[in-house]
Amino acid sequence: MVSFRVWFLLVGVLLYGPLMLFADAHLHAAWPGQYVLGFVTFAVLWLCSRTLEKTDQRLVWLCVAVATGFEILGSLVWGAYRYRYGGIPLFVPFGHGLIYVFAFTLAQMQFVRKHEMLFTRGVLAVAAAWAVAGVTFLSPLTGRHDFHGLIWLPIFAYVLICSPRKAFFAALFLATTDIELFGTWFHSWMWAPMTPWLHVSSGNPPSAIAGGYAIIDGSVALTLNACRGFAQLLSSPLAAPAELYRASRA
Repeated sequence: MVSFRVWFLLVGVLLYGPLMLFADAHLHAAWPGQYVLGFVTFAVLWLCSRTLEKTDQRLVWLCVAVATGFEILGSLVWGAYRYRYGGIPLFVPFGHGLIYVFAFTLAQMQFVRKHEMLFTRGVLAVAAAWAVAGVTFLSPLTGRHDFHGLIWLPIFAYVLICSPRKAFFAALFLATTDIELFGTWFHSWMWAPMTPWLHVSSGNPPSAIAGGYAIIDGSVALTLNACRGFAQLLSSPLAAPAELYRASRA
């Protein structure tokens, strides 16, 4: 039996994103509104992350740092999407952390673990249908030909089929889709009709953009391993040279 606390967390995260974006849509300037939303989102993330195991907590906050770098790259450098007031709103990095909290929590539910294949294949079917629809019948309805979303589908399909954490990535798709649909609907950000550098048409949002989290998650893992390696280097025994020196003086 899943506890009420777990359901409250999952539903709460899915509802918090749209409510926060609705509030952002009614701001008349970035300052001070977006900063207030940023601090509130930080507080919500801090409270929600405390429900996770210590290892997962560290990954959530590491994701905040890594995702910030990808936001700078994707929005300010690449220009694939732009936020309404420019820059990177303060609530965005912490929002990435909340998506991670949601994915960790949902992937660890007994029902999901028991029916992992059904869950992941179902999510993949939805993502594939959306990606195909984006370049077929949805194009005249939305006014956009979403070839950009279709590009991400193979990466997303790979992690859902081959990754040992496939349920985690499937859960990421649900939370990411929730945020992307409401964020673009409320005009908090907008994806460029033509993706820079690649020069392919893009949906608003791209359909399988959750596949991008495979890149973010891989970068989180690499960063974590690098930090562990650096920590081991710093904690390596330095007493041995001193002991050898004392022995030579004896």
